[in-house]
Amino acid sequence: MRDTFPLLVKTDFPPIRRGKLETLQANLGYRCNQSCFHCHVAASPKRTEEMSRETMEVLLDFARRQAIQTLDLTGGAPEMNPHFRWLVGEARAMGLRVIDRCNLTILNEPGYETLAVFLADNAVEITASLPCYLEENFNKQRGDGVFQSSLDGLRQLNDLGYGLPDSGRVLNLVYNPLGPSLPPDQVRLEQSYKEQLATRYGIVFNHLFALTNMPIQRFGSQLISRNEFHPYMALLKGAYRAENLDGVMCRSLISVSWQGYVFDCDFNQMLGLHPGGAEARPVHLSELLETDFAGRPIRVADHCYGCTAGQGSSCGGALGSEKASEPAAAS
Repeated sequence: MRDTFPLLVKTDFPPIRRGKLETLQANLGYRCNQSCFHCHVAASPKRTEEMSRETMEVLLDFARRQAIQTLDLTGGAPEMNPHFRWLVGEARAMGLRVIDRCNLTILNEPGYETLAVFLADNAVEITASLPCYLEENFNKQRGDGVFQSSLDGLRQLNDLGYGLPDSGRVLNLVYNPLGPSLPPDQVRLEQSYKEQLATRYGIVFNHLFALTNMPIQRFGSQLISRNEFHPYMALLKGAYRAENLDGVMCRSLISVSWQGYVFDCDFNQMLGLHPGGAEARPVHLSELLETDFAGRPIRVADHCYGCTAGQGSSCGGALGSEKASEPAAAS
């Protein structure tokens, strides 16, 4: 896999600083039952990295001391970590809002038959990746058969009340463009998704998050191989909007690796960009239990243009909706 780090680290992206820390995002490991083209983690069934229970205990201690509101669990497939259910149970007992970034197909894997019920019983919010509502386009990104398995996962969740009005069980979907392009307007795309999924498959959900593909890891390597890296970066930089700086996720979130090391965001984690500059040493979460993060500088590189281009992009979707002259359609 070709590394984009040397092409990103020298940057003219403007300096930014943290606001109030609200979200603790934890990568529970790189093992996944899928190997997706756009995956900025390069997760796959062959990966073995996973967070230990001891590190999870540090997560909970940090969340308690820092009055964290949200624990955002990512992977890989975070549910494949053997301590996933323990962590969720402890976090919910503390009153934390818990988000599970679910790929949907994990709900159909052997050994995970009770996972959907567990998530529902613990009122876990689900943010599920669904890059298209058209099977052919979806499978180009995820592989043959993944679309139908994803629909089966969505039906399980709908049967448990997820996505239904007033159920209290939140189901949000995530869209990524198939290739090196910006996502369309999120508001219009959400309308299209809701209409198409309801009409074609009888599926409902709460919100759609439109995310920009980051030029790192597997996706970045493909851009280099196809001589598309520099045109894609030109697209991101040309669409930069300064007003998106106030809403980028790194201002209220820190990212923690499966080993417990702290990064300014998930993308910096995948690039190995430790907070504090080029000479900064890795810092473990256990060293920061009483740290005040407000006002601290955020480490930036050229991939940060992906979060500020066009309507913007964050873990919670677009930062602002652009006006579009035509109805959005899934790519």
